[in-house]
Amino acid sequence: MAITEEGSEGGGKVWGLFKIPFRQNNPSISSSSVTSANSVMMQSGHNHNNNNGEGSNSQPAAPSVTSVARSLLPTRRRLRLDPSNKLYFPYEPGKQVRSAIKIKNTSKSHAAFKFQTTAPKSCFMRPPGAILAPGESLIATVFKFVEHPENNEKPLLEQKSRVKFKIMSLKVKGPMEYVPEMFDEQKDQVAIEQILRVIFLDTERPCAAFEKLKRQLAEAEAELEERKKPPEDTGPKIIGEGLVIDEWKERRERYLARQQGEGVDST
Repeated sequence: MAITEEGSEGGGKVWGLFKIPFRQNNPSISSSSVTSANSVMMQSGHNHNNNNGEGSNSQPAAPSVTSVARSLLPTRRRLRLDPSNKLYFPYEPGKQVRSAIKIKNTSKSHAAFKFQTTAPKSCFMRPPGAILAPGESLIATVFKFVEHPENNEKPLLEQKSRVKFKIMSLKVKGPMEYVPEMFDEQKDQVAIEQILRVIFLDTERPCAAFEKLKRQLAEAEAELEERKKPPEDTGPKIIGEGLVIDEWKERRERYLARQQGEGVDST
């Protein structure tokens, strides 16, 4: 039975099965006796383990140095965000306002990202997720409805918003179609990139953050219009009233005409 020493500064220490009887004020016991006693106890414990036939198998394996080091290292980020930890919205009560955030894949592999919010009824993102190639970036637009403050509440400009956004990332093998279910299927590989707080800006007091937000929103609109454009048609060109220029057909007609001309000359 373990014995705890009371009254110590650390709140008690456990000394094991026996309280230490060896003190300097007892000259009848020499240090050699202490050494021999400890040797006997260690030898008896060793023999006991050997007799049981279990030995080291009964003790759990110690974690490797590599696994411990990995657990202590911070999660490696795949994305770089701008702004890094905030979403700025213009404060316009009763309206739906927009924010923007630039997301860049800084890893060496394709990466998927996904948005989540604590207020899904009043907020939505465009796009809510996507797959980015290494070095690729896009500007996502976040929409939020701003409610009017109640009579006894302060304006949101003077208090912290409870709404938060979370951006998660997932490494993927290559270019593929984005589906949000991939984050549920590979939960162990999902990394939380950042928790974003909502910051409201006074539209009547221009600041650097508000000017940057307007630039990012304009870039996001330009990117959206670019994605809406149909892909370039690399097939036959259409000119005039819908006539199709077919190079193979044109060559064949010239060949037949030349054959007919040669036949006329021979006659």
